[in-house]
Amino acid sequence: MAQLHEPHIACHVEDLTVSYRERPVLWDIDLDIPPGVMAAIVGPNGAGKSTLIKAVLGLVTPVAGHVRVFGLPVAKLRRKIAYVPQRQSVDWDFPATVGNVVLMGLYGQLGWLRRPRRKHRARAMAALEQVGMQDYASRPISQLSGGQQQRTFIARALVQEADLLFLDEPMAGVDAVTEAAIVTLLKAQRDAGRTVVVVHHDLQTVSRYFDWLVMLNQRIIAQGPVTEVYTEENLRAAYGGQLALIGSLAASDAQSEAPAAAGSETRSADA
Repeated sequence: MAQLHEPHIACHVEDLTVSYRERPVLWDIDLDIPPGVMAAIVGPNGAGKSTLIKAVLGLVTPVAGHVRVFGLPVAKLRRKIAYVPQRQSVDWDFPATVGNVVLMGLYGQLGWLRRPRRKHRARAMAALEQVGMQDYASRPISQLSGGQQQRTFIARALVQEADLLFLDEPMAGVDAVTEAAIVTLLKAQRDAGRTVVVVHHDLQTVSRYFDWLVMLNQRIIAQGPVTEVYTEENLRAAYGGQLALIGSLAASDAQSEAPAAAGSETRSADA
């Protein structure tokens, strides 16, 4: 039996370094995300945000370091973890219906040679209802809009009933209504006791959407409760000269009290 290491932490990363073709992308990452929070990972282009999630999930191999989820290696808790990749990384021409894509979230429980039963299809439909896509269950995914595609993959994550959810820019390229619906869904998951980790690109909505924040630029700049980490000093350390695109922190905080608007002028895309 694997030895528990930091079992009280949802995601524990220690001394993690990742390189692509001998070029460091992440350097000496130490990260702790507590259970039951909705956490954002933010940083400038090329900061390594997506790479960090992939390294945690074992989708890329680190040069050094280790990861523990609820005290155990990720391989021991695959069924407890759900992942929503960036939408542009998915082959949307794959011949599958919306319902079948959501059922794929249960393959870890079914096994590849077992066919879904009625109860599994009922779970998939319930997940689709959560994201407002129940009427599209029989539609090919190639016929969906960008927002509908994102909702479908979130439903695939929800059907797993995982304790830890990773989402890579789930609000990128969706309209304001879809973004609000996604945020409501994710907050409901957090309120149900799950841990939600989101790569996010809109700094103006960070303090409104999240309660835990990780600022990254190849190294960890700061991490902790949003109220402590979201400071002008940390923003400058993470974004440097790009901070001019963000505007003043005071203006951002003032806007955070107003309803979110589509197409925020301060969006900062990530690789």
